[in-house]
Amino acid sequence: MALYGLQNGDLRLAVSSTGGVIEGLWRQDIPLLREGKNSGVATDSSCFPLVPFGNRVSGNHFEWQGKTYQLEANVAWDSHYLHGDGWLGEWCCESQSADTLTLVYQHGHGVYRYLARQAFHLQADTLTVTLSVTNEGEETLPFGLGWHPFFPLTPETLIQAKAYGYWLERELWLAGEFSEHLPPELDFSQPSPLPRRWLNNGFAHWDGVAHIFQPQMGYQLTMKTDPPAPCYFLFVSDPAFDAGYQFGFFCLEPMSHAPDDHHRPAAGELTLLAPGASATMSMMLHVESLS
Repeated sequence: MALYGLQNGDLRLAVSSTGGVIEGLWRQDIPLLREGKNSGVATDSSCFPLVPFGNRVSGNHFEWQGKTYQLEANVAWDSHYLHGDGWLGEWCCESQSADTLTLVYQHGHGVYRYLARQAFHLQADTLTVTLSVTNEGEETLPFGLGWHPFFPLTPETLIQAKAYGYWLERELWLAGEFSEHLPPELDFSQPSPLPRRWLNNGFAHWDGVAHIFQPQMGYQLTMKTDPPAPCYFLFVSDPAFDAGYQFGFFCLEPMSHAPDDHHRPAAGELTLLAPGASATMSMMLHVESLS
């Protein structure tokens, strides 16, 4: 495992080759993402990439162009092929400067065979992460991209991320029935607190912009995706599931597609990539002081 450090002005970034994960993003010494443990385990990090797609495929299989594709579970604690492979693999450094880093990951077995590239660029007040994937297989397949960032959660944290409907959660942490009605505690059209309970839902018809207000730490963080991601996931854990969890972090995960889109007509909002074709998405995290 190699650790890389970038700095520009007051911003400092730490990235690990294992999983291609961010292990920390700070403004001076104030964390903008949950501080990682540098453990080599993506779920202990500050943010990890979702490639060749995010979330889960129900039944671990999908049909595409008359063929059935079977996916294999990739972690011991979940029966699904979860969040793809990038977060579990070793990434190689392609280039690095004081404020820029590019890592690449190649996956050459299983249903999805691809090359992923992740570029990190640090400006004085903004981190831009650009993730791309190239289909290196022999068949056209549906691909998706995203990230799984962990943000500090304090008693004063508020989020704003407009959505028009969400997926209820069903068994095995899968996305279930879609509801166009957002209950008041899950309506984040205005700055709102997160519920202090288990929360694991995808939100639809997003414009790719989210605001995270951290009055206790004196800043506001704005997330923007390019192209605008149509879906985000919100995750808040629970002590009954995660021993020792004390509501100290939450996840707001931008995705280029909806959960379980493999089972929707024409693969939903997944991007169809022919052999050799590529897709790209960027995530910007911009910080400014709260007056």
